[in-house]
Amino acid sequence: MRASGYLLAATLFAASGGAALAADQDFTLVNHTGRQIDNVYVSKVSSNSWEEDVMGKDTLDAGKSVDISFARGERGCHWDLLVKYHSGGQDSWSNVNLCDVSTVTLFRDENGHVRADSE
Repeated sequence: MRASGYLLAATLFAASGGAALAADQDFTLVNHTGRQIDNVYVSKVSSNSWEEDVMGKDTLDAGKSVDISFARGERGCHWDLLVKYHSGGQDSWSNVNLCDVSTVTLFRDENGHVRADSE
C-alpha cells in the first residue's frame, strides 16, 4: 500500500471500541468478483507507490467482506485502491472518496469487467 502506517488491522479497530474510534475513511470491502483476493492496497492519491498490502497474510474469499480501518486522525478523503487476485491479474480504482462511503463492493459485470460500487 502506498499509505504506509495509515491503516490499522481490522481486529484492532473492533477490539478498541468500534465506531467511537472510527476514522472518516474506514470502510468495508465486499468481494463479489467470484475470485479470491490475495492483496489489497489503499493509498493516498498523491502517493507514487503502493508499499504494504493491508490484508497482510489474510485473503478475501469470493462472497466475503473485510473491514479496513485507518488510524484515528488520518487526513485526506481521496484514496486509490488496488486488488490482486489469487488466480492472477489485478484491478484498481482511482480517487475514491472514502469519507463519503462506508462500503465498497467489487463485482464482475455482464461484460466480465470488475467494477466498484460504493454506498
